Amino acid sequence: MTAVPGLIAPGTLSPVADLVVAPGGLRVIGLDLSLTSTGVALPDGTTYRIKTRSKDGDRRLLVIRRSIREALAAHRPHVAVVEDLPTHAKGAGITANVHGVVKCELLDAGVPYGFVVPATLKKFASDNGNADKPEMAAAAYLAAGVEFPGDLTPSGKGGDMCDAWWLRAAGHDALGQPLFGMPQAQRDRLRKIEWPEPILQRYVVGVPR
Repeated sequence: MTAVPGLIAPGTLSPVADLVVAPGGLRVIGLDLSLTSTGVALPDGTTYRIKTRSKDGDRRLLVIRRSIREALAAHRPHVAVVEDLPTHAKGAGITANVHGVVKCELLDAGVPYGFVVPATLKKFASDNGNADKPEMAAAAYLAAGVEFPGDLTPSGKGGDMCDAWWLRAAGHDALGQPLFGMPQAQRDRLRKIEWPEPILQRYVVGVPR
């Protein structure tokens, strides 16, 4: 695992405003799902990847399911924010299989979830719907001074932990408990998230009842 160092951008919010570690604070888990390398951002800000081997075939789904199940049991998130499939790829089979098993685990654990399409996440993070992986990492550093060692290959591929971290941040921001300051125009991008009824019932203008 890679521990994420400070989640609060200097000059925006005081560390006491980070409700992740405060009693009763919102616990969000971010999930960037992939059959080969799933990025996870835990409620405490820690990020890691669930790596699988292609030679294991469909049994990789079991590895991902077991890891997600353990994370949900250990960290008991209030909400999961999952990167959705791009609109033009709703029928994509491989990643859709991963979504299926992870949804089952979230449902079994009673964790409501919302989906964010990649373009919306990129616009929230960097104000650029076509941002590449290095740009997303740069945006995380600019927003909160965080880095993700080993997350990117020399050619700029990967970025699973960074995306999961942004998904978690998006959940906090959309539900009214932001981890750091963001331009309002970028924050408004998150209005596209469709939250399930359990989340809508619990949160009123982003404040827990």
